Amino acid sequence: MDEIIDHDEKGARIQDKEVIIITGSSGLIGFSLIKKLAPKYRVIGLDRVGPPYPPLEAECVNFNIKDEKAIDHAMERIRYGYGSKIASVIHLAAFYNFNTKNSPAYEEINLKGTRNLLNQLKDFEVDQFIYSSSNLIYKPTKPGKKITENSPMETNWGYPDSKLHTEKMIKEHNEGLKTVFLRIAGVYNDYGHSIPITQQIKRIYEKDLKSHLYSGNPSHGDVFIHLEDLLEAIEKTVDRRKDLPDDLAINIGEPATPSYQDLQDKIGELLFDEKWETQQIPSEIAKAGAWALDLVSDPFIKPWMIDRADDHYELDISRAKKYLDWTPSHSVMKTLPTIIKNLKGNPNKWFKKNNLS
Repeated sequence: MDEIIDHDEKGARIQDKEVIIITGSSGLIGFSLIKKLAPKYRVIGLDRVGPPYPPLEAECVNFNIKDEKAIDHAMERIRYGYGSKIASVIHLAAFYNFNTKNSPAYEEINLKGTRNLLNQLKDFEVDQFIYSSSNLIYKPTKPGKKITENSPMETNWGYPDSKLHTEKMIKEHNEGLKTVFLRIAGVYNDYGHSIPITQQIKRIYEKDLKSHLYSGNPSHGDVFIHLEDLLEAIEKTVDRRKDLPDDLAINIGEPATPSYQDLQDKIGELLFDEKWETQQIPSEIAKAGAWALDLVSDPFIKPWMIDRADDHYELDISRAKKYLDWTPSHSVMKTLPTIIKNLKGNPNKWFKKNNLS
């Protein structure tokens, strides 16, 4: 006699867990965020058709963020399976490409795509909308002067420009939807996964001549955030959604910014037990060299990047402490030994994980 299986008659929509939607759910942040939130929330991953896929802890609902009808169909699937009450929509999906300064995809995906999503959310009861913005929307600062959420904005390439314009659009079209703008620093983990960091490591590891040259001020640098710290910040943003003010911007990054020279010296020391000699060269020469290389190959450093070499970012994270009770527990300088250890332990695996092979 066949075994009789008792099926749960409640269904997903009336389970005790509140519903969370994560766009870009198969990406580095989205994939890990699903695993972190799944024990407490019912998580749905919105993502484009085809691999990679979000983890099994979330139902994957396919959609095309450039097509409002496709989003409508995806949201109807969510309504059918889970009802119309959503605790938080965490919008991570975005176009990002270091190979080009500007692309139509920045407007089509980051700006118009977000507006398409907001239009469909009007028919749902959404407690919170979290937008993953970037620290790059701020005007660069100087060493020792931290950037607050009220600091001047200034963008000089497509990605941060699209993030800044999308923030403005959201404020105009969210129509009472409680929104948090997380202005996130460059994300890395124990294997690297931050394009600027891994490219810098690669140049030094291969003893590339370019690893000794820099067109900007080597005392300037970028701000970073470890993936685990970012996940904690997002989780706290969701957990505290009922207590947060409307249209709240929060800086998410490490309080200390390493200079380019700091990273050079540390990477050189970890790889070859020596500080890495770095010569500053005029930007005109660097741009001409980058232009020439770009004609015969596909180098990481493009001519337009030379103009950004002097940019410096330091974040004031006091608002994150106040509203989220959050401070990062990692730092990129203290994590570099682990990143380099993973590189030395299995170079092929490290290069593959960082899409450098």
